[in-house]
Amino acid sequence: MLNYTTPLIGGLLIGTSAVALLLLLGRIAGISGIIWGAVSAAPDNSWRWLFILGLLVGPLLYHTATGTPYPAPSSLQWWHAVVGGLLVGFGVKLGSGCTSGHGVCGIGRLSPRSIIATVTFMATGIATVYVVRHVLGGL
Repeated sequence: MLNYTTPLIGGLLIGTSAVALLLLLGRIAGISGIIWGAVSAAPDNSWRWLFILGLLVGPLLYHTATGTPYPAPSSLQWWHAVVGGLLVGFGVKLGSGCTSGHGVCGIGRLSPRSIIATVTFMATGIATVYVVRHVLGGL
C-alpha cells in the first residue's frame, strides 16, 4: 500500500511557502528567478539566499528526522547531468521561468501563460521518459 502522507505534506509546505512569499514580499517563488537574483547581486537578495539555504537544508533535515534513506546515486554518467542542466537552463530562458514559477505560482494565479507552460513542461517530460525508456532502451 502506498503512503501519500509525505508527498501531501510536502505539497502543502510548498504551496504555503509560495503564498507566504507572495503575501509577505510580493515575490513569485520561481527557483530560477530566485537563484538568478541571488547570484546577480540583486539589491534585495538576502531573502533569496535564505530561500536557497532552505532548499538545501530542508531535505537533509527531513532525512535525518524521519530516518528515510537517501536516494541512490544516479547511474548516469556526469556529462548526462551537464547536458540535462544546459537543456533545463535553455528551457527556463525560453519559457520565461521554471516549473516552480509557472506550475506552482502561475497556475495558482490562473495565469494562462503559466498553464500553457506547465502543460508543455509535463508533455515534454512524458515524451522524454517514453523515448528514453522505450525507444532508446533506457540509456
